[in-house]
Amino acid sequence: MSQLPHLTKVPDTAKVALYQDTDSTQEVNVMKAVVLDADDQFRITEAAVPAPGPGEVAIRVAYAGVQYGDVLVREGHFPIPRPFVPGFEASGDIVAVGDGVDEARIGEQVTALIGGGGYAEVVIAPAVLAINAAQVDPRTAAGFGWVTPTAYDLIHTVAGVRPGDSVLIHAAAGGVGSLAGQFAAAAGAQRIVGVVGNADQVDYARQFGYHQVLAREEFPDALGGEKFDVILDPIGGDTRVANVARLAAHGRIVVYGNIATFEPVTVSANDLLMQGQSLMTYNSNLASQTNPKRLADSAARAMSLVADGSVRIDITAEYELSDVETAIANLAGGQTRGKSIIRVR
Repeated sequence: MSQLPHLTKVPDTAKVALYQDTDSTQEVNVMKAVVLDADDQFRITEAAVPAPGPGEVAIRVAYAGVQYGDVLVREGHFPIPRPFVPGFEASGDIVAVGDGVDEARIGEQVTALIGGGGYAEVVIAPAVLAINAAQVDPRTAAGFGWVTPTAYDLIHTVAGVRPGDSVLIHAAAGGVGSLAGQFAAAAGAQRIVGVVGNADQVDYARQFGYHQVLAREEFPDALGGEKFDVILDPIGGDTRVANVARLAAHGRIVVYGNIATFEPVTVSANDLLMQGQSLMTYNSNLASQTNPKRLADSAARAMSLVADGSVRIDITAEYELSDVETAIANLAGGQTRGKSIIRVR
């Protein structure tokens, strides 16, 4: 899971963009897109092809990634004007650039971190967050999405996992969790424990660098008195309280979501201080708005580890554009393991 990216309504005024077809180059002004309408239904419709503005690129979408931001939008947690084209990550080829963007980028294969519009044949992305993906295939590039730089930053930038650290990761079978375990292993963590939603996910999560994986109902009792240098918490609620009790001296908890509940949890800064502990947060949405270059740098480092095989993105389901609603429902219901993608062309 990652935070919901900055939401951008796809323009509904007719615009023209050039893009490379499979057989020829042609000018088009209408595309297929999945729209979340005012009645909470997803529909495939025709929409105007958007044109890139200054600092932006237009991408002919090959695949789009499914992420938790789609769930939050569907469930109405954010007041977004509808109709709205969801989809917050996409892979494909740059087909047009806006002012200030090097025209040499046209034709570049990228994965894009976007504020909406990914479930369409053409999407607009900030040029800085269109990450070069020439070294991986388009499916992997779509699966990369927000989850891979999020997992990278959680382990390396925020928690600062060091050789010999012990690490506890919740939602270990999910998109971020399956990657965070691998990044922790690559960083030299001595012990990596994962927690998953149910017993059926235990064996799946074990393949991603975890030394031990617990089902949710086993946490925290199955750990005895064990404590951890780093804990990644996208869950919230009672789990967050239990995590504080499992933190070693000088340990770090990183909060990056609230899967269980949005109810706040109170933690005493004085108690943390006495043990030299830290409770930190990570918000990829905010990073994309306040320091997109820094997020892009993390994404590029993560991409290099994916490209050389150090880290594997596990794409477990591929859906058609007409099945976006099913893909999002499966993610919301906990049926999704690893990463799901939507095939656009």
